[in-house]
Amino acid sequence: MRSDAPALMPIFRSRHQAELLARLLNHPDDEYSLSELARTINVPLSTLQREADRLADAGLIRTRTQGRNRLISANSNNPATAPLTQLLNLSFSPLPVIAEEFSAVPGTEAVVIFGSWAARYAGIPGPPPNDIDVLIIGNTSQLNTFAAADRAQARIGTEVNPVQCTPQRWAAPGDDTLIAEIHRSPHTIAYATPEQP
Repeated sequence: MRSDAPALMPIFRSRHQAELLARLLNHPDDEYSLSELARTINVPLSTLQREADRLADAGLIRTRTQGRNRLISANSNNPATAPLTQLLNLSFSPLPVIAEEFSAVPGTEAVVIFGSWAARYAGIPGPPPNDIDVLIIGNTSQLNTFAAADRAQARIGTEVNPVQCTPQRWAAPGDDTLIAEIHRSPHTIAYATPEQP
């Protein structure tokens, strides 16, 4: 599966490579199996294996075998790890961070990133996003939603703007121009319960 250089940060070889690095470097103490990461990042296992081989050869990640599983983790001892983590936080970390923070809010059924960040993530060229627009679908309290936005913003270093809507409004926006526009524009599902499409 071929992936072009990502519009969010075209210095990376591919979006898959950047997403893999973002996941590993933001959880430096965790080990992941390649098959687990392939499911999480939604990429074929063979593609992820090639990316992992390249990153291991460069010393950016560690790899070991446990039984039939190949486990990988960040190499925190590499001098490039800290600056690379900062760079990835500006561009690719919003997706997993937004998913982690907002999925923990009681009542959240789905989390959708829209706006300029979603457009760059989809490969549409343009200026770097100044903020991240997030739609929380479910019956959540405003206090919990804004607390999650504050936590995500602190982790990412970019302003996070949450908007709430009910599952019914998402499914049938009617004359709600914002929800209808999100449906028509590039958007990325960061998290969804099995009940949500």
